[in-house]
Amino acid sequence: MRMAKVSDKEILDGLMSVFRSKGYDGASLNELAEATGLKKASLYHRFPGGKKEMTDAVLDYMESLVKANIWRVLSNQEVSPSKRLEEALSNIAAVYGDGREVCLYRSLSMDTGMSFFGEKIGKGINQWLDAFTHLGKAMGKERKVAMELAKQTFIEIQGSLVLAKAMDSTEPFQKALAKIENRYTV
Repeated sequence: MRMAKVSDKEILDGLMSVFRSKGYDGASLNELAEATGLKKASLYHRFPGGKKEMTDAVLDYMESLVKANIWRVLSNQEVSPSKRLEEALSNIAAVYGDGREVCLYRSLSMDTGMSFFGEKIGKGINQWLDAFTHLGKAMGKERKVAMELAKQTFIEIQGSLVLAKAMDSTEPFQKALAKIENRYTV
């Protein structure tokens, strides 16, 4: 009997889950294969460049998620800035499992990951910052102020994810999202 096909999304979600929890150096091929539902040979068939190619694919996938769920949402001038913010924060909550998931960028920025993927990590973070800067400007903030708000937003999201993990509670993440929403709408 043939095994059911595993979709690219399922593979990338599985890989991302392992890289989020283990980082680049800590992720074993056994864990990566198990998380994708593939055997190691099938995983290598899809990613002949090994773990580095898998990580590149996951970072590209995360970039597409950020672009679709944050950047495009916050840049959509056909929707009011407050509605854009509301939708983007909802999407951020979904990406991070309402605060139960750690940040891929944080996990990959440790150990060897930063030397291999620093440029992609930086690009991903800048995509977030650009999106929130755009929102701040749409809400009437000066560019410099909008950029500072964007940086603070990113710091609060990432910090709240670390705290949520340490406390085994999503409350810090939920409070951070509410604080961000209040900051932009007041």
